Amino acid sequence: MSTPASPATSPFADPTPLGLFGLAIGCAALLPIAFGVKSTLTPEGLHTAAWFCLLFGGGCQFLSGIMSFANKNMVGGTLLTTFSFNWLMNWWALDSLASGHAPNATIILAVDCCFLLIFLAMTYAFGFFSKLLLLFLLDIDVLYVCRILREVLQAPAMGLPIAAATVALLGIALYIAVALVLNPTSGRTILPIGGPLFAATPPQP
Repeated sequence: MSTPASPATSPFADPTPLGLFGLAIGCAALLPIAFGVKSTLTPEGLHTAAWFCLLFGGGCQFLSGIMSFANKNMVGGTLLTTFSFNWLMNWWALDSLASGHAPNATIILAVDCCFLLIFLAMTYAFGFFSKLLLLFLLDIDVLYVCRILREVLQAPAMGLPIAAATVALLGIALYIAVALVLNPTSGRTILPIGGPLFAATPPQP
């Protein structure tokens, strides 16, 4: 989610790994629930996952998004900040479920459809930065398609593809974050990220 920037003009180091580590930790907290582990489908389990979603999914991504904006990284800042508020909604939804109050499914469906449109646009945008970042966004697209189909078709079986997409999201996020930390630190490419899929068209004079 980072773009090349001069250290002399950027007030912060690249905050992308922070946001991706937070996302991975949030996904890890949701996985036992997504796979239906009984011990997590309790008020205690839901409350525990909710706080990880709030502090890591929401907190790390919000901080990373604001720092990206300060670094004049519009694309990364937009995605990370927007997604951070979605993690706050995950916290609220889990906290509500733990208290016996389910969020309104129709409103969640409408918002998921809106999110899917946003992420489709962001998927194309990230294709100009890295193939792996595009794959990361494609996985999010698949996740939201599965969420929408589960609600529209009333198909609980879609829970397994959602869980699988969450595992993939965790793995890709960790890989990119570790690569962004290790590669510049070591001075060599330990974990390749790959170049852009699309070439930007130079502005016409």
